[in-house]
Amino acid sequence: MVTVAAGLGQRHNAFGAVRLALALLVVVSHAFSVTTGQVLDEPLAHLTGYTLGEHAVNGFFAVSGFLVTMSLVRRGPRDYAVARALRIAPGLVAATLAVALGLGSLMTSRSLPAYWADPGLWRFIEGTLTTFKSNAALPGVFSDNPFRFPMGTVWTLKYEVLCYGGLLAAGLLGALRRRWLCPLLVAGLAIALALAGLRAGEMPKGLETSLRLPLIFATGAALFLHAERVRLSGPLALALLALAALLHGTALYPPVLFLAEAYGVICLGLAPPLRHKALDPRADLSYGTYLYGWPVQQSLHALFPGVSPWWLLPPSLLLTLAVAALSWRFVERPALGWKARLMGPRETGERSGQC
Repeated sequence: MVTVAAGLGQRHNAFGAVRLALALLVVVSHAFSVTTGQVLDEPLAHLTGYTLGEHAVNGFFAVSGFLVTMSLVRRGPRDYAVARALRIAPGLVAATLAVALGLGSLMTSRSLPAYWADPGLWRFIEGTLTTFKSNAALPGVFSDNPFRFPMGTVWTLKYEVLCYGGLLAAGLLGALRRRWLCPLLVAGLAIALALAGLRAGEMPKGLETSLRLPLIFATGAALFLHAERVRLSGPLALALLALAALLHGTALYPPVLFLAEAYGVICLGLAPPLRHKALDPRADLSYGTYLYGWPVQQSLHALFPGVSPWWLLPPSLLLTLAVAALSWRFVERPALGWKARLMGPRETGERSGQC
């Protein structure tokens, strides 16, 4: 059987394609909530307890934990910090300004001078860029939509950045050299999530998220740190998912499901059948797709309020990919060029992961 380390040693992997697929699944999921105003009006929500978008975000955090841990171990703290800042900040700044100043100016019901003079516009920009606030509205924009906010996905970046910071602190303190600490952290978070599920009543979403996303990120990190020992096994990934299904309705269901998803998505990225040049593209449209999918769908729903989620989906996917391609071409790829200048040539295996 192939180990994670052996998979990383190959010329190509499928992480680029996997992340783009996950970003597109988020867009698919949001087509339902954008049009109805109900987050749970989405096929997988009632079946699994989580929306398709939440499952996709789980995959993102697993891949992120895996790849950025590799970046920190191979590059060191300084280059890691530079890489993380240049991967997140330019795209977010560009998307926030494009939505607030461009899309907002086109979609607002107010006059353009009134829109630009409204303090809410500048509070929106500040809140999005400083605290990753995703529930802020723009003046007169999407007023008749079920959800008014135009940047509904940026909230996950807060958890992503917190995980980046925690990983950097672990690296600076030498904790990554004690590789047993990472599985211990994973076990602790999994137990905490299970115990939280035993409390009376429904678990608060904020508590669940604050345990779920770090757990999955840490699992991705642990899979890299123990790459020599961990084997890539599709049957094992399916068995873990089947075990999670059997535990549905119990306090063990969430942690087992999340661990299974984390392991499964790493297997997808490194498994021999998917490890092909065609699935290792140079253009990484996943971040742009994730950022722009929501505002594109909000705009389409505002223009065509009677359209069902299924009719909204095809044009929203096409438009989102087009905007993501522009973001990659004019914002994200130039930022990666600066990363190369500041850090030097990247090591083999890091390019397709965009570490």
